[in-house]
Amino acid sequence: MIITKVSAQRRLGRYNIFIDEKYAFSASEKTVAEFVLLKGKELNDEQVEKIKQFDADAKASDLAAHFLSYEPRTIFEVLQYLKKHEISDEAANNAVNQLNELGYLDDQQYAKLFIKNNLRVGSDGPQSLLRKLTQKGVNPEISQVELDEVAEEDWIEVGQRVIKSVGHQVGKISQRELERKMRIKLLTHGFSSDLIGAMIDTMDLEEDEATQTEALKKQGIKAYKRFRNLAETERKFKMKKYLFSHGFSSGEIDAFLNGEIIVLDELAEY
Repeated sequence: MIITKVSAQRRLGRYNIFIDEKYAFSASEKTVAEFVLLKGKELNDEQVEKIKQFDADAKASDLAAHFLSYEPRTIFEVLQYLKKHEISDEAANNAVNQLNELGYLDDQQYAKLFIKNNLRVGSDGPQSLLRKLTQKGVNPEISQVELDEVAEEDWIEVGQRVIKSVGHQVGKISQRELERKMRIKLLTHGFSSDLIGAMIDTMDLEEDEATQTEALKKQGIKAYKRFRNLAETERKFKMKKYLFSHGFSSGEIDAFLNGEIIVLDELAEY
């Protein structure tokens, strides 16, 4: 078989190769140079297949490198990207193996950087990070090894960022309600019960009588406004239920309903 024509495609850097006056395959500029694909060159079937595989591998490598140029990726993400661009499994795997050998594609390093970035500016706990890394195709065992390397104080720092938004509610809700909200928020961000307990301990959330009284006052007024149009007996029952659901003790609720926090006759003024 003899190459009878090499013509440039409209796509920059791609060429059409004609063998024995018929179109045979396309190749990149890199492939043309690698195999010296010029008019008059003789080829056999084995050489043609080798050229095609080289070109497919080169295309896969270029696409993968381009994909990696924006940000670090996992092996799974690169394979999915190549599949989307209709790269064969063989070429995709060859490209991934090559990038892995060159050190540009490493799931363990990816997990390390992903966790490090979260510790610096993120808000995910270990369970949430494990789930996200698994979704990106990282082996859970690899992720867990890296997560286990993180010191408890580093997780506490992340957790404090998570519950920072709850802090403004001090004096507006009961201490118990405040702690409950913190625990729920931390759980939803993937922190374990043990880490949450350690985090709450570091915050020294001891009940401050003045702050608790102020919170009881604010919530009591809200409850009164909500149920003010009900009959007195039903209003007190509803208010008691409301305040109890917001973390106040029976003693604190009775104190409010007995007028010890605010004179009940003055509630209508708020």
